[in-house]
Amino acid sequence: MSSPKVLFGFHAVGVRLKTAPKSIIEIYYEPTRRDARMRQFLEKANEAGARLIEGDSLRLAKLCGSHGHQGVAARVEPIPQVHSLDDLLDAIEGPPLLLVLDGVTDPHNLGACLRVADGAGAHAVIAPKDHAAGINATVAKVASGAAETVPYFMVTNLARTLGELKERSIWCIGTSDQAPKTLYQVDMKGPVALELGAEGDGMRQLTRKTCDELIGIPMHGAVESLNVSVASGVCLYEALRQRL
Repeated sequence: MSSPKVLFGFHAVGVRLKTAPKSIIEIYYEPTRRDARMRQFLEKANEAGARLIEGDSLRLAKLCGSHGHQGVAARVEPIPQVHSLDDLLDAIEGPPLLLVLDGVTDPHNLGACLRVADGAGAHAVIAPKDHAAGINATVAKVASGAAETVPYFMVTNLARTLGELKERSIWCIGTSDQAPKTLYQVDMKGPVALELGAEGDGMRQLTRKTCDELIGIPMHGAVESLNVSVASGVCLYEALRQRL
């Protein structure tokens, strides 16, 4: 059995309380925090039958490895995930919407990408095992619960995985500053995998070559590019808008 992991912050722990309360081993909270948000959180935890343990800020920080715990942390059992990307794709009803991240190593960026992926209804996020962030407590905190709800697949060979998506008739669309079209000029209502690279370096050349089409995000101000999580949100929500 997988070892327990730690979630921290109101959003991350709150989503686990809502979606899988029986997987929670225990919740630590800071008793000196008595504001309305904490009272509401503790009320929900009690309703779920969670074991509550008082702990000062330093104890919570040691448990989380971060001082950004907001006075709340939980030890939880991992939730069983879909075993493979193929299993997930086989189970999807309707056209898949996937987010592919190439070279996103910052856990804050990954957490934010998972959060927008959840909001836009993406079925999964895919990344290479090398040169990419994995799921940790910081990612879970920034994702505000989305690390629990959005499948995240780290694959050995990203280019090969993208080739397998194309064999399933999933249209691979990459983002590029030099793209001839904007995201508003392409049809994303069908099966789509949106490919984004890390801010600055962008997609690797091999990943770029797998794209069926390249699109750009119009930039009308002084800055030349968007953070990868913001760009992910813009692209995913345009796909969602078209599908609605």
